[in-house]
Amino acid sequence: MSNLQLSHTNTPTWLYRGISEIFPNQPDSQDANDNLAQRLALTKRPLRVKLGIDPTGADIHLGHSIPVRKLRAFQDAGHTAVLIIGDFTARIGDPTGKSEVRRQLSIAEVKQNAETYLDQVRPILDFDTPGRLEIRYNSEWLAGLDLTKILDLLATMTVGQMLAKEGFAERFQQENPIYIHEFLYPLMQGYDSVAIQADVELGGTDQKFNIAVGRDLQRHFGQTPQFGLLVPIIIGTDGVQKMSKSLGNYVGLGENALSMYSKLEKIPDALLEEYFELLTNLPLGDLPKEPRDRQKLLALNIVTQYHGETAAKEAQNAAADIVKTGFTAQADAVPEFPLANVEFPAKLFYILKVSGLCKSSGEGQRLIKDGGVKLEGDRVSDVDLTFDSPAPLDGKVLQVGRKKFIRLIS
Repeated sequence: MSNLQLSHTNTPTWLYRGISEIFPNQPDSQDANDNLAQRLALTKRPLRVKLGIDPTGADIHLGHSIPVRKLRAFQDAGHTAVLIIGDFTARIGDPTGKSEVRRQLSIAEVKQNAETYLDQVRPILDFDTPGRLEIRYNSEWLAGLDLTKILDLLATMTVGQMLAKEGFAERFQQENPIYIHEFLYPLMQGYDSVAIQADVELGGTDQKFNIAVGRDLQRHFGQTPQFGLLVPIIIGTDGVQKMSKSLGNYVGLGENALSMYSKLEKIPDALLEEYFELLTNLPLGDLPKEPRDRQKLLALNIVTQYHGETAAKEAQNAAADIVKTGFTAQADAVPEFPLANVEFPAKLFYILKVSGLCKSSGEGQRLIKDGGVKLEGDRVSDVDLTFDSPAPLDGKVLQVGRKKFIRLIS
């Protein structure tokens, strides 16, 4: 996946696995300010590697784990991971890629979400080795900024530069409102880099603008600008759109072992190499040739990372039993789907889509028409079957065909 040019024979290969872009990147330069390999080789101290996560929701998925895994790679190489919980910036929400203003969260909501985030990344990061991890909350420095400092930050960018940011430009052209506080978001995220004196910042490819703002602010405050390392936005389990809870094509880090395994063993063949590269440490040259064997290996490896080897093997066996005998023989092991992800009232074909049992509402309608959908073992024939609340569905198993099952839970 990475097409980055390597500059030195002593460049660590782990650095480039799963990376879309490093900037600045002048591979033939001897300057440690525009060649990360030189910075790694010449700096006599552990680099401070920043990753910021805004706790805007309760759960995170495998797509969110990709930069966290790269953060762990830096830890294993002896550097200091600085995980910034954006408890202050989350109250605004990153406007990147949004067509409208985000709802502002309360302090209590942000605090509760932050606690669940840390629990979910714990299996990935090294929390135990001294000096390898700092967990910081950006309210430490952002909550105390006075108007003078805020004006100083605002003076580093023009309105034209802000409107060049993806999302802002589209909203401006479409005459959708852009609120002034949204302009502050990339400046506050950039100021995080100043506050913790970051050498490197990790983020998805959609974060390049925000990371570049951090470089500009570090120059403004007399610091050496950080390097930006961008990782891909992973395609979801449907094989079409980016992984997203709202699209139902995600694998949550907090899901039980069987739920994770059942989703991952069905990853489309075309995505397998990308999933192996971004979500495992397995050597890419030693993978099985048969796609089905690859799917099983991928599922087993990832579930092991989050639940341990014993639970992963049990999930693999349970998944095989479900396929052979139907959900009744493994009723307690059916993957769960929270109905909190559904906006009620809701038609059953919509629930099929949101839960990931099918790719679209149209496909859900066709499946119902063809008699391929069962609810708690009973075949559904009403294409427009609607539920006003989650109560009638709580605890029931929704089935598509012979091999796809989920248990709906409130």
